[in-house]
Amino acid sequence: MIKMDDVIREGHPTLRKKAEQVNFPPSKEEEETLRQMLEFLIHSQDEELAEKYGLRPGVGLAAPQINCSKRMIAVRTTDEKGNLIEYALFNPKIRSHSKETTFLEDGEGCLSVDRAVKGIVHRYARITVTGRTLEGEDVKLRLRGFPAIVFQHEIDHLDGIMFYDRIESDDPYKEPLPPQAVVHPNSTDTP
Repeated sequence: MIKMDDVIREGHPTLRKKAEQVNFPPSKEEEETLRQMLEFLIHSQDEELAEKYGLRPGVGLAAPQINCSKRMIAVRTTDEKGNLIEYALFNPKIRSHSKETTFLEDGEGCLSVDRAVKGIVHRYARITVTGRTLEGEDVKLRLRGFPAIVFQHEIDHLDGIMFYDRIESDDPYKEPLPPQAVVHPNSTDTP
């Protein structure tokens, strides 16, 4: 079981490396790691289990965050209609994106960052992501709003990019030029 002690923090060199592609078929170890990443998110969103194991609530986790430099992510959140979006993916890739941008009104957080970072993190409002599931199924996901932001945050981790790298240093609250959308997620969610 993955716990908070297994999540590496900013400053660790693995968080700045470009993660390696997973070869198919994935190894049993890679499959188990990805399965445990999704289980971590499920446990972190269960108040009783989160308290019992000292887990911070999260909606996404990338393998580099547990010091595994492989292109694997897990996401568990809901869309604007309350539908569960739950995926554990090998080699996720953003295939296309909108011109429209968006950002989280309250900023982004990260399980690997133990401090508040203020500023607007510019993201695409809509994206199309491909990847392969634990069951070996190739998927193509069309995402918008908060789920799109979470996937972008996690895929950034695979390229050694931290969310605060996307905040303009000269003007942290500089809003993107229109068209734009502001997303108001559940404030307890941490990508």
